[in-house]
Formats: sequence, structure tokens, C-alpha cells
Amino acid sequence: MTDGHSDIHVLVVDDDDAIRDLLCDFLQDNQLSTQQASNHAQMWQALQQRLPDVIILDINMPQRSGIELCRELRESTKYHLLPIIMLTARTSSLDTIMGLETGADDYVAKPFEPLELLSRIRSVVRRSRMMSESSGKADHEWQTEHAVLRFIEFNDWTLDIQNRTLVDSQHTRIPLSNAEFKFLRFMLVHANRTLSRDQLMEEMHGREAGPFDRSIDLQISRLRQKLEVDTKNPSMIKTLRNEGYLLTAEVRYVK
Repeated sequence: MTDGHSDIHVLVVDDDDAIRDLLCDFLQDNQLSTQQASNHAQMWQALQQRLPDVIILDINMPQRSGIELCRELRESTKYHLLPIIMLTARTSSLDTIMGLETGADDYVAKPFEPLELLSRIRSVVRRSRMMSESSGKADHEWQTEHAVLRFIEFNDWTLDIQNRTLVDSQHTRIPLSNAEFKFLRFMLVHANRTLSRDQLMEEMHGREAGPFDRSIDLQISRLRQKLEVDTKNPSMIKTLRNEGYLLTAEVRYVK
């Protein structure tokens, strides 16, 4: 750990000593302060000692996986807003899906380019601080503009904003992950307008989409599985080649 003058403090959680040390050395060389944890027990201990600005969390760890820890952090009243970047295996799209579903803010596939990770860290922290500073204003504007919305109705579906669930025409409730809820609400607010992958990535992760970044496609796929009758021929969330995605629906806001 370093106590330098950095305004970004990173908690690196990885059971691989070599990767953890190399990553911390690199971050410290770039004026970020760091703290290390090799397992879940050390992670919780480190959090009690100092609250980080972002957690770098490896998915594949013994005893408690990064996905389990991410879920526990998101369910915690004290740590649920902490930015989390998951480290995943490059070939495992399932890890990426699970990480995003449990509330990770971003992910980086191993082996990764250190400068890319540094850019992701700064972007996530910057976005987190901006959201924290503007949260009161944003909540007020949302409530004023929409008069404390409770539901968004679209086609045969209802999005229950308070409970963050989908309700179908048979009144069956379908739970949504934090990422799915945020993604769907954003698309509904911009219904019947084409949204580029960069726009969606900026909303979800605070950065533009890279040429091999599939996080947006994965979120679209997950929502289609919940909303579409035929996911191979979607009628609601459409893909517009070389343009982005379009959610087609008659949207109605309900107090």
C-alpha cells in the first residue's frame, strides 16, 4: 500500500500474488494509491481500514468467487455504491454476463493492457464522483419532471421503478439486475430513437465502446430473453446495422 498524494485509492482483490503485486506497482507508478487483498476475508478487512474509490475484483478466486463478492457488495448498505471493475478470462463471456448482472460497473479481460485498465479506473471513478455530486439534483429533476414516477408501461409490459422489476401482461413479476434495470429504463426514456453503442456504453460505463467490447451486446441479449417472444427475430429491441439499437414501444408514464 502507498500513502501518496493520489486522489484515487484502489483496492485490488486477486488471489494471484504476482498479478496483484505487478498491478499495484503499475498503479502506484501512475500516482494512484493501492491496497491489496488475496481473498474475501482480506477484502472485508481492507474495506474497514479505508474506503477505496474503486475495487478491482478478480472473478476466478478460490473459496469465494469475485461474482459472489460483487453481489455481496451490491447488497451491502455501506458499500453498494462502490465502483467495481471485474477481471475476467478473455474467453469467458459467461463470466462477463454474470459480472455485469451482479452489478459490476465495468470489466477487463485477462491478459489486459495496463494502460487500458488505468483508463477504465479513471473513467469509472470520474463517473462515480460526478453521479455522487449530482445525485441530489438529478433525483429532484427526475421527480419534478415525472412527478415521482412509479411505473413505465410499454407494449404489454410494465417496468416497476420502485421495485425494479418487470411485470408482464399476466401480472407475473420478473426480477432485473441493477444493470438490466438501468439499461432498460434508459432505453425506455429514449424509446423509438436509435441509440448507438457508444451512447449506451457512455450511459452504462462512462466511456465509448471499444471495437471488441461486447458488454452492450450482452445486455441487449439478456433483455431480449426477458422481453421478446422470439429472440432470433426480435420485434421490440431491434438491431440497426452500423447504427445501434432501437426500442420500439408506445411508452406511458404512470405515477
